[in-house]
Amino acid sequence: MGDSQGERKFFTGRMLTVLLFTTLSVAGIGFSIYLFYVANSWYTLFLAVAFTILSLVAGFFNIYASVWYYRSQFYDGYLARIKAGLKPIKSYPNIAVVMPIYNEDPAMVDGNLAELMKMNYPKDRLQFMIADDSTDRGIVKRLEKISKKHGVRFIHRNDRKGFKAGALNNAVSKTNAEFIAVFDCDERLTDKDFLLNLLPYFQDKDISYVQTEKRYMKGGGFFSEAVDIFDAFFFKFIQPARAFNNTAVFAGSCALIRHSAIDNIGGFPEYVIEDTFFSFESDLHKWKSLYVPEVYAYGRPVKTFTELVKQQWRYNYGDTQFISYFYKKKGNLKGKTPLTYLDYYCHGFGLNYLSVVLILFTLISVGIVFSAVPFAHIDIFTFFTQNLLQQDLEILGFFAFTLSLLTPVVLTRIYFKSWSKGFMVFLLNYALAFVRTKAAIATIVGKNPGIHWNRLKIADQSNRGLIFSLYNTKTEIAFASVMFGLAYIALTQSNLAGGIWLAWYGVLYSLTAVFLYRYG
Repeated sequence: MGDSQGERKFFTGRMLTVLLFTTLSVAGIGFSIYLFYVANSWYTLFLAVAFTILSLVAGFFNIYASVWYYRSQFYDGYLARIKAGLKPIKSYPNIAVVMPIYNEDPAMVDGNLAELMKMNYPKDRLQFMIADDSTDRGIVKRLEKISKKHGVRFIHRNDRKGFKAGALNNAVSKTNAEFIAVFDCDERLTDKDFLLNLLPYFQDKDISYVQTEKRYMKGGGFFSEAVDIFDAFFFKFIQPARAFNNTAVFAGSCALIRHSAIDNIGGFPEYVIEDTFFSFESDLHKWKSLYVPEVYAYGRPVKTFTELVKQQWRYNYGDTQFISYFYKKKGNLKGKTPLTYLDYYCHGFGLNYLSVVLILFTLISVGIVFSAVPFAHIDIFTFFTQNLLQQDLEILGFFAFTLSLLTPVVLTRIYFKSWSKGFMVFLLNYALAFVRTKAAIATIVGKNPGIHWNRLKIADQSNRGLIFSLYNTKTEIAFASVMFGLAYIALTQSNLAGGIWLAWYGVLYSLTAVFLYRYG
């Protein structure tokens, strides 16, 4: 009875999510129509056209997100049917467990490697390999000692050609194992049946890889737990929905891969996000993939804002690379359903949508505030003394995009039982908007895929953190300052709605500096 009630509650949550996304999409388009209706000059017509284009983009992503959320609720049944057809393991193939490393804490590697070696599997069929790209000689020497202590193979490269993909390709080329299991060095195994549980799925000879759910350890505090939820939406809802289309993403670790598939594909594509490219190549080469929504290992929590920025920079840099890669090769996806193409389009443009479109909406909002659109000039007296439905609807439409980004707040409450962490996820989208946009630009102009804060020599150590934060978020601070200045101008013209709106944007974009100062 309890399970049935839980299932109904979960189903209701999914349907509310679909309704929310759909309503937001319709509201955005509806407000676009309103802007055309009140346009009385070429300037306001331009604003209406621009707002409509961005609303259509936002509407597309919102509607497709609702498709993901809806389809994901059926994935457990789909996976159960697959498992029901599997036979018990009769033979145990050789498996190589590869741990790629780049200048990581040797003590952490030691502990996590020891846990990996406790996996339930015939020991004579297991091989452990450290694929080390470290440039710190002290770390390299310590990792060599750890490898000898555990009796694992240590492979060191003196260059980082191909980054993580290059390290994996180098390690894979040195083993004849039939399967390759990949774990990041910060991931701690918590379920020793990882191999025994995943191996049966490979009875289907067309399966190239099986990916499991990735989550962070607890104990990192409020910020870390919010970031965990930030990523959990992908693994809880998007991965299962995409698995129906054979587009579930190999997430770089906590996965088991068929060696012959790697060879057939030509190795891991040597890009910043090799996992996404490998997934796509697997699909191109007619292999199947599978996603198992179970956590077998927990990664080190993201404790600082700097860690999150570097992660998001890498993701958006790689996703922007993927866009052109996909366009060049999508002709090889013959026979695939339209949903397959949409999955890849959304993956490539997803973070760009959350960043570039967000910033463009902000700029258009400035244009609307200082236009002749009727509600953009509602004064304080009118706002507090008249009760006009049209006025209320107009203001609601004006704030529509920010409201759409508040969706994570509602979803986090539904699925993760927290309002506060959901609001943090909402704020992080604004705090990371320029970071993601810069990453996309860096990809286009061919700059280095890494991001590093500038280290300043500051005499006044008492203000070092504040100055450091402000200096490294110059773009966001400048943009927020412009928003505050424009908000002041709007308020001096008795434009209450516009003034509050632009001041709110100023607060949101200044959060990059606030989070860097607060969380490091």
